[in-house]
Amino acid sequence: MTKQKAFKESLALADKAVFAMLGTVDKKGCPNIRAVLKMENKGLKKIWFSTNTSSEKVAEIRKNSKTCVYITNLEKWSGLTLKGTARVLGDMKSRKKVWREGFEKYYPLGINDPDYSVICFTAEKAKYYHNLSKTVFNL
Repeated sequence: MTKQKAFKESLALADKAVFAMLGTVDKKGCPNIRAVLKMENKGLKKIWFSTNTSSEKVAEIRKNSKTCVYITNLEKWSGLTLKGTARVLGDMKSRKKVWREGFEKYYPLGINDPDYSVICFTAEKAKYYHNLSKTVFNL
């Protein structure tokens, strides 16, 4: 598969994704992965997630920003691994960007809840899997 086609299919996969797997590095240097709600993406380069400030992943990102994101479509047997870095954001612009109606259930103080944070992931490299082939490209 050409890199151009892999990029196009990867972008379609990321645009449609509701969930993604976010990988961080724990305090002992071991990988730690979990499912997260994908809130927004700007192409493949930037992906935003909302999370609790008190979560383990926030502490891990603050200590080591090296992260990865994995998005999959099991029906098409395709997947996308993105490697890069993440930052924890608490500014109002970022909060408003990913805030959704109903979040009050998780953040009772609303958009200003101190336990509400945004994770901004910035991808540097991508690996797209489809059928039994893979295509690697830089972003």
